Amino acid sequence: MTKTSKLLLAEPPGTSPRSSLDYDSLAEAFPEVKAGLRPFGSKVLVQIRSPMKQTKSGFFLPDETVETERWNTQVAKVIALGPVAFKNRDTLQTWPEGEWVKPGMFVRCPIYGGDRWEVRVPGAEKYDTALFVIFNDLDLVGEIDGDPLEMVAYLK
Repeated sequence: MTKTSKLLLAEPPGTSPRSSLDYDSLAEAFPEVKAGLRPFGSKVLVQIRSPMKQTKSGFFLPDETVETERWNTQVAKVIALGPVAFKNRDTLQTWPEGEWVKPGMFVRCPIYGGDRWEVRVPGAEKYDTALFVIFNDLDLVGEIDGDPLEMVAYLK
């Protein structure tokens, strides 16, 4: 059985999780900040969606809830691909299916694994850092073909 994170439990019964937690924009969820790293080989650099610290109605979420959302979200924006990502490792030819992702696409990624680090977001009001992760190209779960802001983190 799956329990929702405290972020969802804070919502009044019968309301959508997005009703008071809407981001103003994709730029708020994925702030423009340099990761400070370019991926090598078959690695893919992604930025994890930043958690909200405050609801639209002005309610500040507890630090524990913000941290739960930060480390459990699997929604990411592809920032960069290593030069061998989605290529045959022997011939360096692109896979017959092509590259599965391109920078700017939104993907689901594993909760665990990857090399993770945070970068301070200058002038941020609702969040202080952006979380980046390097994954192997085969570790990405899939492309998000809907709204990347609609997906909510769950605890197992």
